[in-house]
Amino acid sequence: MAPATSKQNPGNHFEDFRLGQVLRHATPRTLGAGDQALYTALYGSRFAPQSSDIFARAIGLPRAPLDDLLVFHVVFGKTVPDISLNAVANLGYAAGRFGAPVYPGDTLSAESEVIGLKENSNGKTGVVYVRTKGVNQDGAMVADYIRWVMVRKKDPAAPPPPPVVPDLPEAVGAEQLIVPEGLDLSAFDFAAAGSPHCWDDYAAGERIDHGDAMTIEEAEHHTATRLYQNTARVHFNQHAEGQGRFGRRIVYGGHIISLARALSFNGLGNAVKLLAINAGTHAAPSFAGDTIYAWSEVLAKLPVEGRADLGVLRLRSVAAKDQPCDGFPYKNADGKYDPAVVLDLDYSVLVPR
Repeated sequence: MAPATSKQNPGNHFEDFRLGQVLRHATPRTLGAGDQALYTALYGSRFAPQSSDIFARAIGLPRAPLDDLLVFHVVFGKTVPDISLNAVANLGYAAGRFGAPVYPGDTLSAESEVIGLKENSNGKTGVVYVRTKGVNQDGAMVADYIRWVMVRKKDPAAPPPPPVVPDLPEAVGAEQLIVPEGLDLSAFDFAAAGSPHCWDDYAAGERIDHGDAMTIEEAEHHTATRLYQNTARVHFNQHAEGQGRFGRRIVYGGHIISLARALSFNGLGNAVKLLAINAGTHAAPSFAGDTIYAWSEVLAKLPVEGRADLGVLRLRSVAAKDQPCDGFPYKNADGKYDPAVVLDLDYSVLVPR
């Protein structure tokens, strides 16, 4: 018998990363209408521009674009084999922007740069900070963001790199937000969109309980993560995860983001376009069987210079498991998250005026 060889990708461990390292991720992915249909089946998203070619054309787009978060997840999934295959947890996001709309037939690819490294005090793990950029077949940016992830060390005795933690902005500046070319909401059809509320109807500090809820099924979160070609073992391998700290597979955090976004339609139905992910924290893990509720707070209202047809809302959406959000669960008096909270997402959206 021939000797065994190893051609598998073991993934990078913490000591494999270097500051300034650039990672070109496999595999380019051409997205089609079927991807959007499956995304809708998984989350039930009802935002009008992504649902109807006719609606999209009426607001100046050539056809219905793919959901912004579908784009984000596909770009994110490209990075997993190189960045987080050996991760303990994805910790957070910052400085995320959405660029050119993505349409069926577009091909996405991604590249990341390591911008920070810091070993944890236990010497067994470290935090890796990366800036990822996703582009279409023409090289136009479709999504870019910073994320940080806790990654295992292969050799706990390996010397740590000098600690570098990047300075992260609190939010994406208004001047950095990208309004799609040709978008015109001056004749926005509120009845067809399913919500009567425009930008002027919201107030900073307002809180909205989205009321609805959705239970996570094992097959659904597996299907979603496969759709994004996210190969992280913690989402799939029960044989291995049964021996881990939770005893079961963890739901991909992006699945919770998409659930919260879909649930937010009830109260934010005209928040038709994501512009930025300012910050995000997965406050606790989620598992199949959890029921997700959500609420949102309007953090700020931003006019868009030279535009009378649309404005920006900066929102905080909070997702909680197995707890209705009419009480707006968030942080306790000690500043720690309520045990029910699984997601704290700060993002910016376009709303008609």
